[in-house]
Amino acid sequence: MCGPMQGAIVGAIVWEGWAQDDAGARKLVESGAVRCEPCHDHGAVGPMAGIISPSMPVWIVRDGEHGHRTFSNLNEGLGKALRFGANGPAVLTRLEWMTTKLRKVLAAAFEISGPIELKPLMAQALHMGDEVHNRNAAATSLFLKKLAPALLKSKASRSDVAEAIAFIAGNDHFFLDISMAACKAMTDAARGIPLSSVVTAMARNGVEFGVRVSGAGSRWFTAPAPLVDGLYFPGYSIADAAPDLGDSAITETAGLGGFAMAAAPAIVNFVGGTADDAIANTTQMGHITLGRNSAFTLPAMSFAGTPAGVDARRVVDTGICPVINTGIAHKEAGVGQIGAGITRAPLDRFAKAVSALAAELPAE
Repeated sequence: MCGPMQGAIVGAIVWEGWAQDDAGARKLVESGAVRCEPCHDHGAVGPMAGIISPSMPVWIVRDGEHGHRTFSNLNEGLGKALRFGANGPAVLTRLEWMTTKLRKVLAAAFEISGPIELKPLMAQALHMGDEVHNRNAAATSLFLKKLAPALLKSKASRSDVAEAIAFIAGNDHFFLDISMAACKAMTDAARGIPLSSVVTAMARNGVEFGVRVSGAGSRWFTAPAPLVDGLYFPGYSIADAAPDLGDSAITETAGLGGFAMAAAPAIVNFVGGTADDAIANTTQMGHITLGRNSAFTLPAMSFAGTPAGVDARRVVDTGICPVINTGIAHKEAGVGQIGAGITRAPLDRFAKAVSALAAELPAE
């Protein structure tokens, strides 16, 4: 495991109370007493280090058409956060508050509001300058707007409600984890089609970059995770960075994030590049997808749908690799986020996936 993921797992173990300190937590993992498994194997996704431990609250997203459910954890905000490998007292204290007070406030609100439809909200956010991966300012505001009346009507204490609203309003990335679970629900609907080369997941863990295609089920096709070319916080550079990590590339897999950058020219202030680059990335992604998602339209491109349905064969044929915009974590455990930028999925993994599908073709 890369440094940030080690730091996140150690922090989660200490927070769960299974060990008293970092050294004890590491011993539990190294001895096999704590088992670690990919989020995707449990219908879940987690940003960056992506750790979800048993006591953490999760979002539940239900696909009303197919009935399956997907999950993600609650977003802690930027900077020093467990998902970036930070695990100090402030990080664990915030996690405790999120698990106790914030979870109860949100649960009380949902008892009144009922489920919230996500696709219309995400579509509106695209019209307000988000790409729903690294820019969620509009989506978070729209989500809070939907939930606020129920929060105020709930039985939660006024002080707890005020604290929850302040936290959500102060964290533009709050909707990210919800977006990720929604995108996984969309891509999971395409899983298990015999011989299909549609990409159903892209994920990275700071060591490897993995791709799944519909016709190969749960099999991962992996390559070394790339470093990220981006904007670094003062005092840091690419020499300090961990290779790319996180399940958040599920947004690109569903046609959002880097594929929808044309909707969010301001994202370049966070990940680097120019507004023209944002439009060029979206245009280029149209060459490796099977179509466009008419539910998610882009004002800057005459309201064309976002490129969606990445086809591994088209990636191989064109040599165009999926673009991903992402946060950057320090390579050492405990430091946290040091920047954000843009990277590309490795080409050879798509070639491996296509070859594996070809091997399953019936003999003539």
